[in-house]
Amino acid sequence: MGVRIAVIVALTTLFSYVHMYKTLRTEALEQLKQHVSERGHREQAIFVLGEDNHALLKTTLEERIQNLPPEEVSARFDRLFVQRPDGTIRNRAEGLDSTKVPCVFVPQGVNVDTNLRRTILASYDVVSWYGPAFHVRFTNTGVTLPNGSFILYWPGNSTWCLEIEPDFRITDFTHYTISLPENDPERKTIWSGVYQDPVSNKPMASVSTPLEQEGRHIATLSHDVLLEELMARTINDHLPGAYNLLFRDDGQLIAHPELTGTPEQQKAHLRDIIERVKNHPPDTTELELPQHNEYLATARIQGPGWNFVTVLPEATVAWPAIRAASTVLILGILSLCLELAILYWVLQQQLTRPLLAFTRASDRVAAGEFHVELDTSRGDELGQLARSFRLMADQVQRREEELRHANESLEQRVEERTRELKDIHTQLVQTARRAGMAEIATNVLHNVGNVLNSVYTSAQLAKERVVDLRLQHVSRIAQLLQEHQSDVGTFLTQDTRGRNVMPLLDKLGQNLLEEQQEIVSLLNDVGRYTEHVGDIVKVQQNYARIPRLHESVQLAELVEDALRINSAGISRHQVKVLRDLAALPPMLTDKHKVLMILVNLISNAKYALDAVPPAERTLTLKMEPIDSDRVRLQVHDNGMGIVPEMLTRIFQFGFTTREEGHGFGLHSSAIAAQELGGTLTVHSNGPGHGATFTLELPYVPNPQV
Repeated sequence: MGVRIAVIVALTTLFSYVHMYKTLRTEALEQLKQHVSERGHREQAIFVLGEDNHALLKTTLEERIQNLPPEEVSARFDRLFVQRPDGTIRNRAEGLDSTKVPCVFVPQGVNVDTNLRRTILASYDVVSWYGPAFHVRFTNTGVTLPNGSFILYWPGNSTWCLEIEPDFRITDFTHYTISLPENDPERKTIWSGVYQDPVSNKPMASVSTPLEQEGRHIATLSHDVLLEELMARTINDHLPGAYNLLFRDDGQLIAHPELTGTPEQQKAHLRDIIERVKNHPPDTTELELPQHNEYLATARIQGPGWNFVTVLPEATVAWPAIRAASTVLILGILSLCLELAILYWVLQQQLTRPLLAFTRASDRVAAGEFHVELDTSRGDELGQLARSFRLMADQVQRREEELRHANESLEQRVEERTRELKDIHTQLVQTARRAGMAEIATNVLHNVGNVLNSVYTSAQLAKERVVDLRLQHVSRIAQLLQEHQSDVGTFLTQDTRGRNVMPLLDKLGQNLLEEQQEIVSLLNDVGRYTEHVGDIVKVQQNYARIPRLHESVQLAELVEDALRINSAGISRHQVKVLRDLAALPPMLTDKHKVLMILVNLISNAKYALDAVPPAERTLTLKMEPIDSDRVRLQVHDNGMGIVPEMLTRIFQFGFTTREEGHGFGLHSSAIAAQELGGTLTVHSNGPGHGATFTLELPYVPNPQV
């Protein structure tokens, strides 16, 4: 009873853990998905705003260039800008307020004609209108011309345009080069990668929009976005237990936290995450990274097209489930101990002591002392038995007194009565012992019942053969010879019945020899089946030991063990087994999981062959190395086959094609294969063409061999 309660506690703990884990996993993945979606929309806001700003700037600049009155161009240009002795054109220092107006720089050697003046002045006006408003979210707003001139609103560096060298070339900067036709053939708004700003030495990204007139590139609009806050939020603002990454499609990391492990392990970990995100289906935001036991959720940052990824370790989900299951286990153990204590006390008070009193009373009655004290006040069966025992003892005592005053012959009857009581007591003890032995035998027969059916069949046939032996003919012949003992020679040579005696003895001897051979053959079958029972017990004992995660295994021996476990069913189904097992050195793996998979596959193949005539039932086992680090095991049958629509469902939990099946075997086998680092697949050409289950495992050689 204690074992049963312990099993219930263990199952309750397991179910609690599974339920809690699934619930927490679902909640965590939903929270992860929602978090990444919200973060993606929040982080992409500035990039979407930048593209919207450029659409407005581009339209406004085109209109300003077209609508700027010619008579204003020269007058305003000379009033706002001045050519310096070094050949450059810059803002007049006395009228420059960098918080309100942009700075202008025209490098030396540039021919400043009317069109260039119009473009610079129109750009100056547009940047003056919108630059201060855009500065709330963007570092600067600028227009760069192909000849190296630029108009830039950047309050943080108010005197920069006045102090740069005359030969400064802004066209070499990233924000301009990405807008060139060879880098932006679609001539649309484009984002740069992350780079260090040469002036502020801070990480930033630039958005650029080319402006063309009559198919000619005349200007590039640009914003610079500082990424310090975005990178800090990516690293520091995350879900509990999770961490964030930000990277481009080409794998360039923008922001990521420090991971555990050596630098090589960190690089490999980041590379696995990036590859998993790059190769995921477009409509999927939740991903798994089984090699690192992590869950991923990804969001696309519109604009630069960066990937924002949140990584949630599986341990973050599993640990609360483990704590809850541990609580259930502790409470279950305490309940078990309390239940056992109560059970012990109840058995001690209600059964052990009364039975001990009955035993002592029986001993006293057997010794001739009939005055016994038993608890007759109980209303249960033991109280009824005590009353009956007291009544029996009183009757025996009264009868003994009556018989004592009788003659000695009556004493013999009393002794016989006493012996009868002792026999009944002995029978009760033996019956109890046999009941216990029957319970043990039931457990043993449960495991070897299939083989014992064959033993029983062979024994019955041997019994029938023995019963059918014509031994009565031998007795009759012996009786006949005894009747003619005085004239045996005459009887055997001259009497009609006597002449038939020798041929009959010869024929009877041959018949007895044939029967003896058949009985010996049947008894050999019984011996072979009995040895098979021993083999099954040995296999069960070998795999009943506490399993280890990795141990040295001969895969061929593991296949033979799986066949031995299924041998009774294979023989009963008349299945022919073919082996094609390549010789492989020992390897390290979890042999219990591999054995479980093989036993399930062989058992399923055995049932799949029921629709095939017995003479054609074939089960083929093949083992071969794939390469230096993989090995393949195949279980093929020529049975009923699998329809195509079932191939994608056959490993699902609860799916089965047999009425008596539960749908657990293949599902658990597929999970076990994944836990071993391998795969379990199935192939079938359709109904009637059989099926092949392929188990691929990582081959880890045993270093001690």
